[in-house]
Amino acid sequence: MMRFKPRNAKEKLLIKSLLKLKTEKEMIAFLRDLMTVKEIEEFANRLEMARLLKKGLSYKKIADKLGVSTTTVGRVAFWLNQGCGGYKKVLDENKTL
Repeated sequence: MMRFKPRNAKEKLLIKSLLKLKTEKEMIAFLRDLMTVKEIEEFANRLEMARLLKKGLSYKKIADKLGVSTTTVGRVAFWLNQGCGGYKKVLDENKTL
């Protein structure tokens, strides 16, 4: 597993800000203020790629289903399998995903 530490005060503030949000409504409001709709869609796509990879779908099937390249799926697979464990933690704790 790779390790990641915030590199500066701005990154620490982002992390602390996310941790302060307690409800789905608060998270929705913050994400929409922070990101464009396209950026939110992109992050949602990455999580969906990780979910489908964990279910055992092939890169090709995932790429076709989500309209992304197999290279993009491969990048998500790298972080799912060799990253910091964030994808696995989220997916394991949300079995309904």
